[in-house]
Amino acid sequence: MTMNLCIWKSPAVIAAIFAGIAANNCSAATLAYSTNEGSGTVSVIDTSSDNVIDTFPVGDKPRGAAITPDGKVMYISDQPHNSLIVIDLTSRKVISSTKLSSSPEGVGISHDGKWVVVANEEDDSVSFVDTTSHLEAFKIKMQGNNPEHAEFSPDGKWLYVTAEEGEHVDVVDVEARKSVKLVRVGLRPRGIGFLPDGSKVYVACENSNTVVVLDTKTHEVVASIPVGNRSNGVTVHPNGKKVFVTNGGDANVSVIDTATNKVKTTIPVGKRPWNMAITPDGKKLYVPNGKSNSLTVIDAEKDIPIKDISVGLTPWGVFVF
Repeated sequence: MTMNLCIWKSPAVIAAIFAGIAANNCSAATLAYSTNEGSGTVSVIDTSSDNVIDTFPVGDKPRGAAITPDGKVMYISDQPHNSLIVIDLTSRKVISSTKLSSSPEGVGISHDGKWVVVANEEDDSVSFVDTTSHLEAFKIKMQGNNPEHAEFSPDGKWLYVTAEEGEHVDVVDVEARKSVKLVRVGLRPRGIGFLPDGSKVYVACENSNTVVVLDTKTHEVVASIPVGNRSNGVTVHPNGKKVFVTNGGDANVSVIDTATNKVKTTIPVGKRPWNMAITPDGKKLYVPNGKSNSLTVIDAEKDIPIKDISVGLTPWGVFVF
């Protein structure tokens, strides 16, 4: 017993224990990744300190992105090369590049991590990329024009795709591999966000300055909410009680109360806010400001800005894991 006590008092053993704890804490740290289309880079932000800890090059115009559920791989669309770049997040190096159709932009991932989807703007299609092979398995033609964002419903049955050059959303039956419905929403629909229970989906319509709410059982519009000027990005709080919407023309974020479907407050951010992301615990929201070359960190519980972070040129979106 005395020997055991002496071992535990050893400085070397104590140092090893604390090193292990620190390593575990570092491995569990939540990181935010900003795709900077103007500089062809991704900025990595430690969400505990809200400091940039790394920047790595990726393509010529990185925009949409998605991270696998295990946090090991990140997929990023590169418009000029019509490709999907695959990044190993441990080394932050390019693994491969998958050729896609013309002008890929928004990227989504199924909740089981099997499929990555990419909206091909000029081809009016959505590519399904197998996350095992990193190759395009098939693509689905959209009914709407110029698809920009594509997001899976929480149960994986549906894929909602916004048609930027019109006023519609495609509803894709994932199992049937077909767009089964075209829903009229508002002018220039862009960002998409599902409630955690999958019952409703919120769609920002940029040229209508509204957020349209659809019932996912009927795929019909049940509400239209006035927000700010040039509304585009949508992020849903993990508790499902509020939805954040970026207003690109007003340099702010609207906060919608999902119980009433009304704007409860507005939060100032930088110029031309785009596609946001929230931490899994729902405490912090990261807003990319495309014309300020920065991210605004928002306290997502108090709905107030707490810090601005300089990143690369023209940040398009933030992705958190």
